[in-house]
Amino acid sequence: VQLQAFGGGSVQSGGSLTLSCAASGFTLEDYAVAWFRQVPGKKREAVSSISATDGSTAYSDSVKGRFSSSRDLTKNTFYLRMDSLKPEDTAIYFCAATVARIATMEGAWYEYWGQGTLVTVSS
Repeated sequence: VQLQAFGGGSVQSGGSLTLSCAASGFTLEDYAVAWFRQVPGKKREAVSSISATDGSTAYSDSVKGRFSSSRDLTKNTFYLRMDSLKPEDTAIYFCAATVARIATMEGAWYEYWGQGTLVTVSS
């Protein structure tokens, strides 16, 4: 199982970015996936999750209404669309996967992690 995240970068406050996570060794129809973020020295934070069963999504309160996650089963890739970005969204973003088919926002449930991609939002 491998996850590879793409799409990080620098953007001004109010801007948008889309992160991608390419999955290999498993299919998104069988594994729940999620996005987490972490600022160095701070606790990891759940951002969004996608269940394997029906593609249903969940979001943390801090990003609800601004971020949107989705998956493309034909490409075996999932995405995090981030709009109205704020400086406090600056972090390293990680994608993760679990053999559980129902997603959770608890990082401890995820067995597989991507390498992380840095998002920097300037004011």
